[in-house]
Amino acid sequence: MLENSRLLKDSWLRWGAETKEEAKICIMGVPFDNAVSLNKGAAKGPETMRNLSVDMSDITEDDVIIKEDILYDIGDIQVELDWNRYFATVAEEAYKLMSTDNFCLFLGGDHSVTIPLHQAFGKYQKEKKENAKIGIIHFDAHYDLCDQYDGHKWSHACTEARSLETIITGEDLFFVGIRVAEVSELETISKNPGITVVKAKEVHKEGVESVLEKLKSKFDGYDAVYLTIDIDVLDPAYAPGTGTPQPGGLTSEQLIRLFQMMLEVLPIKAMDIVEVAPDLDVNNITSWAAMRLIAELFGYFSRDDM
Repeated sequence: MLENSRLLKDSWLRWGAETKEEAKICIMGVPFDNAVSLNKGAAKGPETMRNLSVDMSDITEDDVIIKEDILYDIGDIQVELDWNRYFATVAEEAYKLMSTDNFCLFLGGDHSVTIPLHQAFGKYQKEKKENAKIGIIHFDAHYDLCDQYDGHKWSHACTEARSLETIITGEDLFFVGIRVAEVSELETISKNPGITVVKAKEVHKEGVESVLEKLKSKFDGYDAVYLTIDIDVLDPAYAPGTGTPQPGGLTSEQLIRLFQMMLEVLPIKAMDIVEVAPDLDVNNITSWAAMRLIAELFGYFSRDDM
């Protein structure tokens, strides 16, 4: 891991706490992109976002000053050749961070890294409360509901197929921004009628406030929700630097506003941002889109009422 490295000291650790327990947000990078089906590059996401954070503003759009000691970044879980062992390590380290009971932010990496993160989330929440109601909100151009893809059950196209096997049912899963699917994924949805889907075209037509109302209704009474954001939920005009871009996606404005509102009203306890691929990007547009979400998160936890 990169803990205490110069990279961390020169990045957003100007807001860093001395210990995990002092912070409100814990951060961990998972620079793994061996499970992509098209273009690689997301392994460089965590490093690039940390580097760009040097130029982050100390003040949010709503004039909230980001507080000192707001975060604790343990660095990256260094990739190893044994995929099974690596994902086990990711789950173990994520569980340790979640056990601080702070908000946890994970930086990918391709979307397969969410598989062990989901496992850690389910384990921690169930240990915290035996009958905890756990939900997942999945922002993406794709469902990631394939049982296997390219012959592998841990592909980035299988993220939520694995979560349905381990920590949730269809009633607990909500997709936003979808605009492409595999036949097998539609079959999975038909077998899990509780799954909620708001496609990108519905976001454009109905507006983000309508989406928020559906989210509030879905997760009323839930103890904890995990939010996973594949940056390709955005239209490629706003996020060209990703491995599987798909036209017709959300605008940056829609994603930012919806994210802001979700933090206010939903029991989101952990999240990840994945599939940011800097080498495929133009002028860091995609990385900065991810950074804007991170800035909003920092600002939310810097408010006086938090």
